[in-house]
Amino acid sequence: MEQKLKVGILGATGMVGQRFISLLEDHPWFEVVTVAASPRSAGKTYEEAVGDRWKMDTPMPEAVKKLVVLNVNDVEHVASTVDFVFSAVDMSKEEIKVIEEAYAKTETPVVSNNSAHRWTPDVPMVVPEINAEHFEVIKDQKKRLGTTRGFIAVKPNCSIQSYAPCLAAWKEFGPKELVVTTYQAISGAGKTFKDWPEMLGNIIPFIGGEEEKSEQEPLRVLGKVENGEIVKAELPKITCQCVRVPVLNGHTAAVFINFEKKPTKEQLIEKLVNFKGFPQEAELPSAPKQFIQYLEEENRPQVTADVDYERGMGVSIGRLREDSMYDFKFIGLSHNTVRGAAGGAVLCAEALTAKGYIAKK
Repeated sequence: MEQKLKVGILGATGMVGQRFISLLEDHPWFEVVTVAASPRSAGKTYEEAVGDRWKMDTPMPEAVKKLVVLNVNDVEHVASTVDFVFSAVDMSKEEIKVIEEAYAKTETPVVSNNSAHRWTPDVPMVVPEINAEHFEVIKDQKKRLGTTRGFIAVKPNCSIQSYAPCLAAWKEFGPKELVVTTYQAISGAGKTFKDWPEMLGNIIPFIGGEEEKSEQEPLRVLGKVENGEIVKAELPKITCQCVRVPVLNGHTAAVFINFEKKPTKEQLIEKLVNFKGFPQEAELPSAPKQFIQYLEEENRPQVTADVDYERGMGVSIGRLREDSMYDFKFIGLSHNTVRGAAGGAVLCAEALTAKGYIAKK
């Protein structure tokens, strides 16, 4: 890319916003030129606005420290400075819907980490390896919004990333029923142990709204485009429990699965390790070389050993074995703030750029 695209981050001071900042440091296609946040942060430098709340393992990039934070509500001004934006704003769902559409209507593409538009019929919700063809609905969304280049695209919830890719890899065997329990890291709530000490040695058996997302969002990802909107798949039927556990990064899933056809374990593993999609074919900058790894060891995947597989953009599967009540069971692991949040959105933006949906204004 001759000239980097100018990027803005909405909600730049929060944990996901910070993850965007760290992932986009030295990105070959994108350059962060604008950071926007709530009115209380506006007018301060990014360094001042974040203060002692920088939650990444790596230092704050020098290039953003002196950027003056803009008011995220000053839509026209923020939009005038960038080619597209990533959205990680912390607002109510209705407020997010309104502000993301307002940015899109300024002819600024919005790639969102938020859940507000995940069920808007003409907004693609994409894991680029699985359903990049869903970007087709953008043309219909543009008609609705009255735009020529502005639109919204979203990535799905972090909780599904450790098992939904398996369903795509195993599509020919007809996954029909899943029982899932997710064990979710505290960074998924935007927290560290420093600001959530009561999580140490603790488990909380409830995460608001997460079980519905975990049961329904895979069906939208596996759905198809019909008449300008995305129609979710009928199968598999999924039931899920979501548990918060004392882990900083990494969502683990324990899954039981039934198939319409009866594959062998060897067939299932072969499909996992050979599964790839548009990001691998197009060699996108953030794409993992191998999307899914299968681990033979009985005690893997483990968060400490495997969460950063492929820079946090890959998915780790292990303990696949036949079950006495279901066909098979397995364990999955994915990085919730990289693949599951900011990194997944960056990969979506790269796919949108490669397909011509995002370009310089």
